[in-house]
Amino acid sequence: MAKYHVTTRVNGDEVEFLCDPQQTLLDVLRDEMGLTGSKEGCGSGDCGACSVLLDGRLVCACLVLGVESEGRTVETIEGMATGEQLHPLQEKFLDLAALQCGICTPGVLVAAKALLEKNPDPSETEARFWLAGNLCRCTGYDKIIRAVLDTAADMRAK
Repeated sequence: MAKYHVTTRVNGDEVEFLCDPQQTLLDVLRDEMGLTGSKEGCGSGDCGACSVLLDGRLVCACLVLGVESEGRTVETIEGMATGEQLHPLQEKFLDLAALQCGICTPGVLVAAKALLEKNPDPSETEARFWLAGNLCRCTGYDKIIRAVLDTAADMRAK
């Protein structure tokens, strides 16, 4: 099967890769680019562990073909921090212990970042609704929601 040459922007850097036409964006990120932060939890778009931003839109990378990223912008969990400086959401998740095993955490963080970029002052109901596509088997969601809402408040105060 012929491979396709794709040029895209991932976490601010222009990248090129070859991929099979049926290869998912998740597989490309993990296998071709070595960006293993996005996890495969279900492979069917039900768990949110592979959440990334594609042209600023939250998507499950397991449901997008790698060739569909041609000429587009992809943001992954690896792009949240700036060098050694964690994103405020990442800091708050650590401060409030809003994480457990780490499978869902990258997708939750990417989804929460997308929420705060769209709505810097979400209600608890809005945050819960926005993150409903991200499933966690290790913990309750209260610490996660608290971390998102506290981060939103901190970012508005700056």
